[in-house]
Amino acid sequence: MTEPSKESTKASNQFSTEEKIKEAARRVFHQKGFAGTTTRDIAREAGMNLALLNYYFRGKKKLFEIIMLETVQGFIQSIKHYLNDQDTSIQQKVEILVENYIDLLQREPNIPVFILSEVRNDPSYLIEQVGLREAILGSHFVKQLMEFGDKTGRKMANPLHFLINLLGMTVFPFITKPLLSGVWGMDEKQFKALMDERRILIPRAMKAILEGNAMLAPS
Repeated sequence: MTEPSKESTKASNQFSTEEKIKEAARRVFHQKGFAGTTTRDIAREAGMNLALLNYYFRGKKKLFEIIMLETVQGFIQSIKHYLNDQDTSIQQKVEILVENYIDLLQREPNIPVFILSEVRNDPSYLIEQVGLREAILGSHFVKQLMEFGDKTGRKMANPLHFLINLLGMTVFPFITKPLLSGVWGMDEKQFKALMDERRILIPRAMKAILEGNAMLAPS
């Protein structure tokens, strides 16, 4: 059996070290945000010294940009296929989006607060780097929403209202989780059960919004 070369072993170890730092940074940034995180926090989480972290990434800002970009890109890429599926209806897309979004947020509950708190500082960075405008506004999903009024002969409101409602109903419970859990006395298991109920309730609500008078343009 051929032994791995020193060069390949070195490259593999370097990749492992970089990934280890990135995973540690992702956990800390998601919890504390950019301002509340120090490179020492990340080094401690990664179980390595500060000099090694700086050798690979040259500081907190570079790491943060990588983590932020990967976090948003990962989510956009995960839903892009569903948004552009021409064989599914608006309602089917809503059901798929809610299911996938709740799955993601149950795995990574700190993502919404992380993104919202940091995007306020520089939204153009994510819009340009991730291609957020094209991924959403250029999607078949938005095209279907815009055509819905034509098919029904009704003047529909801006599709953005529909998207805001969909995202708001899905994300809001995770952003306000500490408050909701405190007021209702919920533990993790009960909160998860509540979110699982919303997998069913949110698509129902969006269907009622779309098919009722709520999506008609204000007179």
